[in-house]
Amino acid sequence: MTRHERDFFNEKEELKPATFSCPRCGHRAEYQVRWIRRLKKDKPPRGSDAHDREMYRKLRDYMVRVDDMLSCERCRRRFEIPSHQSVAFL
Repeated sequence: MTRHERDFFNEKEELKPATFSCPRCGHRAEYQVRWIRRLKKDKPPRGSDAHDREMYRKLRDYMVRVDDMLSCERCRRRFEIPSHQSVAFL
């Protein structure tokens, strides 16, 4: 039976501060960016076969960025967060 990723991880949403510059007005500010932290469960799910247990052994904790757009504090225009870091391994 094929397992989904959510069977192996506990998810928790958190806010992390990050500094960005608005590409239109150049205003630099600190914004709260939403991330989902995925922590590996203590043991593999019940009924796991050999393939699932091998996959579980190789998994690592990581975070995925949820927000893709922010609003500038000065000009109120929306801009895209640079996508060079949308996943972070812990």
